[in-house]
Amino acid sequence: MTPEDFLNGQVLLIDKPLHWSSFQAVNKLKYALINKLGLPKKFKIGHAGTLDPLATGLLLVCTGKFTKRITELQGQAKEYTGTFFIGATTPSYDLETEIDQTFPTEHIDEVLIHETVKQFLGEIDQKPPIYSAIKKDGVRLYEHARAGETIEIASRKTTIHEFEITRIALPEIDFRVVCSKGTYIRSLAFDFGKAMNSGSHLTALRRTKIGDYDVKNATDVALFEASLELNKE
Repeated sequence: MTPEDFLNGQVLLIDKPLHWSSFQAVNKLKYALINKLGLPKKFKIGHAGTLDPLATGLLLVCTGKFTKRITELQGQAKEYTGTFFIGATTPSYDLETEIDQTFPTEHIDEVLIHETVKQFLGEIDQKPPIYSAIKKDGVRLYEHARAGETIEIASRKTTIHEFEITRIALPEIDFRVVCSKGTYIRSLAFDFGKAMNSGSHLTALRRTKIGDYDVKNATDVALFEASLELNKE
């Protein structure tokens, strides 16, 4: 592709690596395009939906005129796969923080797990994790959390279109979820454990689809950079 192609607008399907923030991934792409294709330093580029550093998978990155499509793409349904760890919670609802409470799991069997799934299908009320980037009183929630402050978080409506259990090997449960914009899978992990009179936190998460875009068609950041080198030759 030529510099003009990126300025006129592209939707890049990127497979975000573990431990990278979405911002880091976009920045890496931006400077690769500037340094290898000579795009202007102020050209437009942005992603259509954040992925946590502890998650991998599909990140849609829009360039040039297609940055106008970001809001539209953010509104599409998203598919995730991952793993819940049953019997323990963490303050962040994932592996960012240490386990703070443990719970019994002896009563949990396949029947209870599949029955509990039904409670989360359709429109649900969900509270975002305290360790999230949402702002309250102008300050991001995770800043309140790291300062040890207790904050009341309002619940919000979200929709779970599909929720499938793909593996049960307690204390681990693997799942596949299709959900609306604004759904926190970490909160789903926490609420799922609570609904079974136990606890749960998220130990793995991968975004596999956004609308009709599939991670199977996504490219690694390093491979994208290498493809730009080939374009130059």
